[in-house]
Amino acid sequence: MSFKMDRVHVWAVEVNDQPGGVAGKLAALDAANIELDYVYTQRHPSKPGIGLVYVAPIVGAECEKAARSAGFTEVNDPVVMRLEGDDDAGLAHRLKHAWAEAGINLHGSILTTLGNKFVGFVTFDSVEDGNKAARILAEVGVKKNN
Repeated sequence: MSFKMDRVHVWAVEVNDQPGGVAGKLAALDAANIELDYVYTQRHPSKPGIGLVYVAPIVGAECEKAARSAGFTEVNDPVVMRLEGDDDAGLAHRLKHAWAEAGINLHGSILTTLGNKFVGFVTFDSVEDGNKAARILAEVGVKKNN
């Protein structure tokens, strides 16, 4: 089985929690022809009426300039990792079980399959947890609990 897990450098901005709040911020990135792999939105946990938008990648001086002009800044929290590889029945369980046994607490995750492949994003509480999870990924893929 083949697997890949890479750190995603995320940019974020606050938006008004109302129709069009996110679209308005994404419009500036679209106008700069920024191709995004990751867009995550949520309501701000402690500011009613405010939402958060997380995006990636923002690469290169022109893209960074466009993102900054829309209010985005690069953030270190959450720590986001992109996973992809060959799918196998039970892989999500084996992977998350191994991470739990290693003491890794997930901030959040979304994994999906495309044919015989999977892709997803996992957020961790720390860079150390993300790095530990990456080391565990390859060995979990080849082991099945019988």
